[in-house]
This record gives sequence, structure tokens and C-alpha cells, in this order.
Amino acid sequence: MSLKDTAGVNIIGGGLAGSLLAILLAKRGFKVTVYERRPDPRVAVVDAGRSINMALAARGIRGLELAGVLDRVMRFAIPMRGRMVHEHDGAAALQAYGVRPEEVIYSVSRADLNRVLIEAADELPNVAFRFGQLGLGLAAGRNVIELRDEVTGHIYHADALPTIATDGGGSRVRDALLAREVSDVREEPLDHDYKELTIPAVNGKPAFEVNALHIWPRGGFMLIALPNPDATFTATLFLARQGANSFDLLTSPAAVDDFFSREFPSAKALMPDLSREFFEHPQGSLGTVYTKGWHLNGDVLLLGDAAHAIVPFHGQGMNCAFEDCAELMRLMDEHHSWGGLFEAFEHARKPNTDAIAQMALENYIEMREAVLDPEYRKRKKEEDELAKTDPNFISRYAKVMFHPEIPYRDAL
Repeated sequence: MSLKDTAGVNIIGGGLAGSLLAILLAKRGFKVTVYERRPDPRVAVVDAGRSINMALAARGIRGLELAGVLDRVMRFAIPMRGRMVHEHDGAAALQAYGVRPEEVIYSVSRADLNRVLIEAADELPNVAFRFGQLGLGLAAGRNVIELRDEVTGHIYHADALPTIATDGGGSRVRDALLAREVSDVREEPLDHDYKELTIPAVNGKPAFEVNALHIWPRGGFMLIALPNPDATFTATLFLARQGANSFDLLTSPAAVDDFFSREFPSAKALMPDLSREFFEHPQGSLGTVYTKGWHLNGDVLLLGDAAHAIVPFHGQGMNCAFEDCAELMRLMDEHHSWGGLFEAFEHARKPNTDAIAQMALENYIEMREAVLDPEYRKRKKEEDELAKTDPNFISRYAKVMFHPEIPYRDAL
């Protein structure tokens, strides 16, 4: 089917990538229908403990600019100049991300960002959201999307107009492509899980420096904290599921209290609801998804985490998905059929998504361990000095975070 003869496009998944993509497609004249499993986040309460504050960087910013929504997002984005590294003895020091004033990343709430994108998409007359609708994949033997109304349980079909699946790391659409032997999928779970907690404001003011991402690196695990507009911090514990220091051992309030007192005393002193939140908030899993075969002819395409979920340690999952959206729009100007477009999209993006998947895993070691190493700190200082004096030198980190014109694979 040709692009110019297509009236409508389905999107399965109304999260960050799906809602941004809806805006971009609608602005190109397509009628867009977005099917989202969850209730409308503008009226529903977001589940506690499932946000993982997002680190918005240059690649994501470019996607938001393309959609014309960056100004709305920047109203609640908090600039972070670097990592504030907290040592066992309570000492803390800032390791700047870049060497220039504009080289910052931004802390944004996933829930707030999703609401803004949905609102912006919903303002367009050719976008329709259908909440409470779970995409089940492809109907047997037919290129139609199978969906289930989460309130009534009714299962029904929608034509693949085409359909773009942005339904996340556990994509049902990807499972359907795998079942049809269209896709080859390799999932590599991380043996570390995460749990979100809160560091509240102190007398209405932030407990720590607000323009920084805070890290308590402890070798095999770490705690991080990102600032929020209400002066709180969203803290996330990344910890092995099993072993000497693991979630399996934190089964009682006393065990949690002892662990945080020993490993993160400066943070624990500011977390009055630690025990309650620890046992009320879910324990999330992490992993990498590698997919070969992102599309079924011109009918179905996987995009974002549905095609290439990564671990969050380079702050690039959302940024990479937004870059997917921007790249799809660029390729639309070069291709006339959906099949040709989808094939070109996978060809262009997969080497880059494989590269950022590798760098994200490597960055976990850096964040939880290397930042305390004197040799690492010496090398980082030398990198910064070189970047200041040689305009041709750009560190790998800077290439990823601040230079969207440099592909991930080239940064690697």
C-alpha cells in the first residue's frame, strides 16, 4: 500500500513513543487511532512505584521539537548538570556531564510527560485515543489486529491500516510476529531488579542539590535519585535479586532498615516512609530485547521498546524511542510504500539500537562502580580538559547524550 493512498494508521500502545508518534503522523495528514491498555492517565491515578523518572537528552529533545511540544515539556523539566556521587562516609562530589553550559540533561516525570503528549495529540482533530483496549497481537492467519476491551472483556478486530506497535518491552504484537516466524527475538534479562522510593522535601525545600542526578554507588548495586518539580526526589534502588546483597534478603522492615543504614545512611536519614514504600511498591525487572524482523510487509511495524527494549542506565530508552519516531518521519520523505518504509526503518535503526543496548549495559558498571575509582576520575578529568581545548574531541558519553547528529553506532 502506498503512503499517499493511506487514510489511517493504528498505533498499539499510548505510552511515550505511541503518543509522540500519533502527533507526528497526524501532522502529516493521517487519521490516527491509538489503542492503549491503561485507563486515560489524565483522569486515572498512576500506579506508585512504576515511573522511573526519565532523563531527557538531545535525541529526545529533537523528537519533541519535531512534534512542536518541547515548550510544554520544558515547563516541568529540571536540568541536571552532572552526577552527584555520594560515598559511604557521607562525602558528595559533582561529576559534570559535559564541559559547556548547554551540556545538561533533564529530569522529567514519565507520568507528566505522557499526559502532555496525550493532551497535545488529542487536540488534533485526526487523532482518537481508545483507552482500556489491550492489543493482543494478530488474529490467527489474518493481518488484522486483535484487541480486548479491558472493561467488558469483549474481543474484536481492527484492520491493519497499517499498524505500528509501541506496546513496550513485553509487546504482544512482537509475540505475534515471533509466532509467525516473521521475527527472531532474544531476551536477556538482567539479574538485577529495581524498586522506586521517595525522598521527600525538607521544610518545603529539596533535600539535596536539585540540578544533579544523585548516585550512591556501592560496587555491585546502587541507589539513584532524580529531582521532581515539587522538591521531592524519586529514588530507585538497583539490586541483585539473589545473593549476598539482594532483594531476596530484604524480607522484613528490620532487614531493610539495616541495609539502608549500612549502605545509604545519608539517603535513609531523609526517607521517613522507607519501610512502608519498600513493601508497598512493586519490584520491577530489567532486561534487553534484541529483535530481528521488526515488520510484517507494510502491515505491521515494531517501534521503540517493542523492537529494542534496553536497560535504563544510559538514560536513553525514551530518547532512543523518540529518535525512532523522528527517523520514521525522515524516511517517509524517501519512500512511497509502507513495506519499503518499514524495511528501510529497520535497516537504519537496528545497528544503532544494538549499539545503545551495549552502551547502556556498560554504563551500569560505570555508575555503580567506576565512578568511585581514582583512575576513572583521572581519565574523566583528562577527557574534560581535552574537550575544552580540542574542538574535534567529543567523549563517547557526550556523543550519546548531546550530539543527536552522531549515530549511536558511531559513538560506540
